[in-house]
Amino acid sequence: MASANSAVRIISGNSNPELARKIADYHPAGGRAIECVVSKFKDGEVSVSIEEPVRGADVFIIQSTCKYGDNDVNDNLMELLVVIDACKRASAHRITAVMPYFGYARQDRKAKARDPITAKLVANLLTTAGADRVLTMDLHADQIQGFFDIPVDNMLAGKLLAEHYINVFGKDNPDFTVVSPDVGSVKRARNFAERLGMNLAIVDKRREVANKSEVMNIIGDVRGKNVILFDDMVDTAGSLCNAAVALRETGGAEKIYACASHGVLSGPALERINASYIEILRLVDTIPYPANAEPSPKIQYISCAEMFARAVDRIHEEISISEIFR
Repeated sequence: MASANSAVRIISGNSNPELARKIADYHPAGGRAIECVVSKFKDGEVSVSIEEPVRGADVFIIQSTCKYGDNDVNDNLMELLVVIDACKRASAHRITAVMPYFGYARQDRKAKARDPITAKLVANLLTTAGADRVLTMDLHADQIQGFFDIPVDNMLAGKLLAEHYINVFGKDNPDFTVVSPDVGSVKRARNFAERLGMNLAIVDKRREVANKSEVMNIIGDVRGKNVILFDDMVDTAGSLCNAAVALRETGGAEKIYACASHGVLSGPALERINASYIEILRLVDTIPYPANAEPSPKIQYISCAEMFARAVDRIHEEISISEIFR
């Protein structure tokens, strides 16, 4: 357990350096994020050098396991593990892996024979590398916290997104309905709707006949309403954009807004979003916008830096972070 008298060191990985800098700026102690010098051997092996001492420090390593620039998910995961190991061997007092986006979380159970459970594998790797704690945001499934034998703090982006929509559209607005894009996201969407004081509807996807396209039914009344689609992540954006089609063409919804915690935005995601019925898609900056991609007029970001900075400070001071969500 870190002493409140030990120094805080915020180390930035290469997956989201802008977010790391913002977290350091917001932290009560101020200062800056220490950047790692990361290089690769000719065969692609990751090499890391931390240029400042961390002996006896309470270290927070900011690294989302996402694709960014020339680094893919595996590069950034391996970089995180190597930085943790480097800090451990440099006698850091405590090491917290701050993972705004926790990758490999979609395989959290065996859906069929011989499936891996990659979320548990990554949990084991982080612990073995030397992490003492994990701080993340909106795990794909809540039960992933139980895969760890170290403390895990799971921040909720719904609070940030709800505050934004309340400022823009007001609370208890009868002209709006929150929509879950699938049945699996109902619990998360219900909590979000309660924050906003709005009703909830669900897009139910099913194949009525084998080898036929999905039929989308709307559970709940959205006709003549503006809707806010709420999900935990947007990967290729297929489900989100198809849900928007169903809401407009089947449900009779008016304006369609969307939001999510994590904008993976892989493959045809940007093209689909730009061509969709969605007015604005708001994402939290747990993952940076795809490098070298043209800015989308429909995508806007809300920063989670201040929330993470407050969490880092409370973890360092040994204070409960649950107050952040109230």
